[in-house]
Amino acid sequence: MASKYSADTERVAVAAVQAQSLARGIMVANGCPDDIAEEVAAHLIDSEWSGVESHGVWRILPYAGYYDSGYLKAGVRPELKQNAQGAWMVDGHGGIGIPAMSIATRDVVERAKAGGLAAIALQNVGHTGRLGAFAEEAAKQGCLMIIIGGGGRENWRLVAPYGGRKALMSTNPYSIGIPGGDRGPVVVDFATSAAAAGWVYGAKIAGAQLPEGVLIDMEGAPTTDPQDYFDGGAILTAGGAKGYALSVAAEMIAEALLGPATTECNWLMLAMDCTLYRAPTQMQNIAEGILDEFRNCPPAAGFDRVEIPGEREADARARNADQPIHLPRATWEKIVTLAEELSVPTGSH
Repeated sequence: MASKYSADTERVAVAAVQAQSLARGIMVANGCPDDIAEEVAAHLIDSEWSGVESHGVWRILPYAGYYDSGYLKAGVRPELKQNAQGAWMVDGHGGIGIPAMSIATRDVVERAKAGGLAAIALQNVGHTGRLGAFAEEAAKQGCLMIIIGGGGRENWRLVAPYGGRKALMSTNPYSIGIPGGDRGPVVVDFATSAAAAGWVYGAKIAGAQLPEGVLIDMEGAPTTDPQDYFDGGAILTAGGAKGYALSVAAEMIAEALLGPATTECNWLMLAMDCTLYRAPTQMQNIAEGILDEFRNCPPAAGFDRVEIPGEREADARARNADQPIHLPRATWEKIVTLAEELSVPTGSH
């Protein structure tokens, strides 16, 4: 598993069914409907199996805290509707954002397949999980999908603008999915920050350090200690000025276009039916030629091979499905303790 945590972080193997059961039980204990709790728990396990630990099972800890504080609303459901101008949107009503993303993805893909192009916005949503999962689903159905999120700076000042040392922006992520070659879609999923905020928060819980180039402390000095971020530091932008530019564009889309972000971020999804330009078989054949050339590029020093965006996650899922997940011991112990406090059956651990 690729991880940004320090290599000496102690881990424990946990049966996926047990981790999913605890996550689901914790959601239910906080007042979530059973079906939403099940969807969120399954999404967290899928992220673990995909090798995306930053959006995995540890997230149940902050989710529970959000419900406990009232930041997230438990007994609400996302609603698909149109605004006064006729544009489609999903209103999350202040709840967890994963089911809202699912609804938006189904709707925007359906309308794109029917009319060629479609857009949908999401507002009033909490954390939306691993974006790549939704972009990949659209791509599997023959669509180009672009997801852009941002805003919410008042609640989520995480990232310093390029050239600055004070956290002012959120991580403002992007995801792009497009039908690929013989091995499935190409999926791009990244924060415009040097690391997703989940790595920073998760590293603190796990007692781990982060790589160089991710954080600065309150004085602007480089650091690998996640605590320095919580003591007034900031996450850096990815790729310097390039990540910053993408983040600013996301801010324009998420707040200047869609309006003030509440709960967490606003989101825009754009979907296009790829058959507008290419027949599926023709597109797949051309894509495979492009991707195969990249895969066969001689690897640079320190690399085993050249990878295609999205294939690492798909390969990891195929390899890890139904296998135990390996969580930092400190993180798993905190999850078990929380479950016990909420009278959720924990099973053996």
